[in-house]
Amino acid sequence: MISWQTFLNLSINTLALAALLAIITVGLTLIFGIMRIMNFAHGAVYMIGAYAGISVATITSSFWLGFLAAPIVSGMIGALFEFFLLRRLYGRDGGNFLLVTFGMSLVLTESTRLIWGPNTRDVALPDALSSVVWLAGEPFPVYRLFLIAVGVVVLAGLTFVFLRTRLGLLVRAISQNAEMTSALGINVAVIRSLTFTAGCMFAGLGGYLAVPLISGYIGMGSAVIIDAFVIVMIGGMGSFIGSVFGSVLVAATQTFGNFYLPEFALIATYVLMICILLYRPGGLFGEAE
Repeated sequence: MISWQTFLNLSINTLALAALLAIITVGLTLIFGIMRIMNFAHGAVYMIGAYAGISVATITSSFWLGFLAAPIVSGMIGALFEFFLLRRLYGRDGGNFLLVTFGMSLVLTESTRLIWGPNTRDVALPDALSSVVWLAGEPFPVYRLFLIAVGVVVLAGLTFVFLRTRLGLLVRAISQNAEMTSALGINVAVIRSLTFTAGCMFAGLGGYLAVPLISGYIGMGSAVIIDAFVIVMIGGMGSFIGSVFGSVLVAATQTFGNFYLPEFALIATYVLMICILLYRPGGLFGEAE
């Protein structure tokens, strides 16, 4: 048995990791839900956002400017990628998207290596985020509480946009029937571009937020994209709520698994996915196709 203080510490660590995973995964879910594209370049965009944010933070000595730069740079890359490549493939076989996005991930990874080099990179946290707070007599990093707060703000903002704005209404309409939405005079191409750009911005933001925990390194996108796909499968393809619940389940499995059975923590994540898919082939909030 563990003490309740240790359980509280593990639970908060779970929420911090879940918030980070959710920020990354909702971008992937958003792109698939609206465009039906499984974006294999999502991990590479996550890495580009991390490196771009680190560079800006290093040059300006401001963590917060890096925080702003990461999603902007990754969003711009996503917008250009969608406009010049993906837009030409709409209406074609879905396998084309897999090949193009996978190829783009290789291009972005090697471009990152050429621009920034192979060495790992870090970002300095401001004093307000580098301190600790005491919870139930245990020290806890403020930065992890910051991750939870950012995750809540991002998810709350997305929920508001989806449910309370005209843009959210259009996005939901396109996800249900793009042809009918276009027939009503809505510019579906613009909404798709905005969706892909927003999804990439979330990936870049997640990459920058992950750097204080794991450092930036070439190939960091390959590691996170596996977790992202597992979460999408658990929650349900294209389900926003599913990506949130899936992030919490995966984060809990990894956090508590690393504490109790570190040798089997990674396996436990895949076992969780298999068990859920056996019970619900479409995921917790998705539908089997």
